[in-house]
Amino acid sequence: MSGHSKWSTIKRKKGAADAKRSKIFSKIIKEITVAVKEGGSDPDGNPRLRLAISNAKGAHMPKENILRAINKGADKDAAAFIETTYEGYAPHGVAVFIEATTDNQQRTISNIRSVFNKYGGALSTNGSLSFVFDRKGIFEIPQGTLDPDEFQMEIIDAGAEDIELDEEYFTITTAMEDFGPMMKKLEELKVQPESAELQRLPRTTVKLEKEAGQKVLKLIEIFEEDDDVQSVYHNLEMTDELMDEM
Repeated sequence: MSGHSKWSTIKRKKGAADAKRSKIFSKIIKEITVAVKEGGSDPDGNPRLRLAISNAKGAHMPKENILRAINKGADKDAAAFIETTYEGYAPHGVAVFIEATTDNQQRTISNIRSVFNKYGGALSTNGSLSFVFDRKGIFEIPQGTLDPDEFQMEIIDAGAEDIELDEEYFTITTAMEDFGPMMKKLEELKVQPESAELQRLPRTTVKLEKEAGQKVLKLIEIFEEDDDVQSVYHNLEMTDELMDEM
């Protein structure tokens, strides 16, 4: 199993096991709100909203929460969110890329800088990590009653670059330009992903001893707990030692 898939798996299990589920809902609500303000409240004519609703269903968000988020996005008097990114380095040269959605950029950048400084990292200029990460489509799909061989043949034809299957989930990776076609293919197959999103995958990773790696993961965790932060990507190699500690 690749480092990325190991990280996805541990985050998925943590999300199901602890109070971070409310954080997952908060992120999806923001995504729905932004999608509505950007392209309207009709999912049929708004692909971004359609995807956000799909992710909400995959996370088992109640229908009334989804409708409330759509209505909030359609409210002209509701706070406007700005999507922004931040790049920096954790200790030991581990690259960290943060995606945020905020109604107060000054608050967000102040918080991000403070966490970097407190944990021995440093905020960098945007674009400084462009050589570290590639944007890829990542789909997490429960195996359920799917026939693994038949399903994999279908999605290979739709542009899957990589397919991994653990005890319960398929993890499908596509090129960024194949993200939309893969979503369309899954809709045709009537397969509901638990999550489908563009992520930033590291081209190379940094391997650290357990204690140093734990300190970097603590930094990542603090960023993920920030209400303004939607996603955090890094290039720390998730060794078996670090996985066991989590």
